[in-house]
This record gives sequence, C-alpha cells and structure tokens, in this order.
Amino acid sequence: MAGISPALVAAREADAAAASAVKALQAAGQLEEARERYAELVARHQRRASRIGYHYLRDAAEADEAVQDAFVKAYQHLASFREELPFDVWFTRILINGCLDRIKARTRRERWLVPMPESPHGQRDFTERVAGTGPSPEDQLLGRERRQKLAAALARLPERQRSVFMLSHYEGCTSREVSALTGLNESTVRVHLFRAIRRLRTLLADDAASIGVGGERRRVTS
Repeated sequence: MAGISPALVAAREADAAAASAVKALQAAGQLEEARERYAELVARHQRRASRIGYHYLRDAAEADEAVQDAFVKAYQHLASFREELPFDVWFTRILINGCLDRIKARTRRERWLVPMPESPHGQRDFTERVAGTGPSPEDQLLGRERRQKLAAALARLPERQRSVFMLSHYEGCTSREVSALTGLNESTVRVHLFRAIRRLRTLLADDAASIGVGGERRRVTS
C-alpha cells in the first residue's frame, strides 16, 4: 500500500510470519513452542501497547495489566486472526476494547466511592496539606469525571470511528499513518474522524443535558 514505509512493511511481514507460525504450532498441539514464538510478537509490540494502555487508563499498573490481558487474549484467539489484516491493527483493537471495559468497570466502582481525608488529625490538617499550587481534590475529581465521560462516549462509537479517533488524538497519527494502520484510504479516515468528533460532541452534550438540578440525572426521552 502506498504511504507505508519499508520498515513498517518489513515489520508487518515479520508479524505475519510469526503469527502464522504460532497458529500452526497451536494447531499441532506444540504449545510450548507456540508460546516461545509468540514471545517474539510480544517483544515487538510491548512498548507501543504500554503507551496506548496508559493513554487510556492513566494508571501505569492498570495499563500493564490491560496490556498483559490483551496479549493473552490475542494468543488465545489467534486462530481467528486473518493474515490480510496487520497484526498490530488486530491486536490494538483488542487492547483498546479491553481498556474501555476497564474504564467502564472503574466508573461503576468509583461512583460509590467518596474521597476521604488521609490524615488522622482531621479535616483541617487535610485541607491545609492539599492547599498549594497543585490541583485541589475537587479539580482532580472533576478531571477524572471528564475523562470517564469521554471514555464512556468513546465506547459508544462504532468500532472504526473509535479506532480512527484514538489513533489520531491519542497516538498522534496523521491521516496517512492511520490509513496505513487500518487499511482505510485517507479520505475515509478523515470522514470517520469527522463523524467521531461530531458524535462525541453530541453524546457529551446529551450527557450534560441529562444532569438535573442538584446533580441528579434526569430521564431523557426521545
């Protein structure tokens, strides 16, 4: 495909060869050899996967868990991998979907949690301790809520729109690079990105409109 660098072509050819070999070894029941060969794919994609996981989760430990879960899931479902799709694109979709699932689960948990002072000396010491140049607990909470709302809205996008948006805004990829990653032509990438942004704005506006007086969520009827 035009626009793909020779280095990327070579990397994807190596990925395809490794994935095919792992699938063959799995089918033959040679699982130890399959895991050893799969380690090549893990080593090549570990750093990029960690970066993507952290972009989504903003927590290094949870991002590491999400990455490891994604590699395990990819290994278990490698039989469904189609060689005409680049492994990095296929794996990235698995990772992103796993991160979004974690964000939704985290949102449900945090909905019931109220930040409490850590100091045993009471609220006064806590207030004095957090006062300063850093963000206040209220600002931190609002920032987390905004990220959670954006993540929830992203989860409601169609898969292609979500992938294009994340690669463009979180990975910093150009339209040409997103095209190379997804197999879509550049004009289609731009259309998906435009529609993703428009849909996100609508979802976030609807979410804000559904908050009633006192922070209670009103029922929105169509």
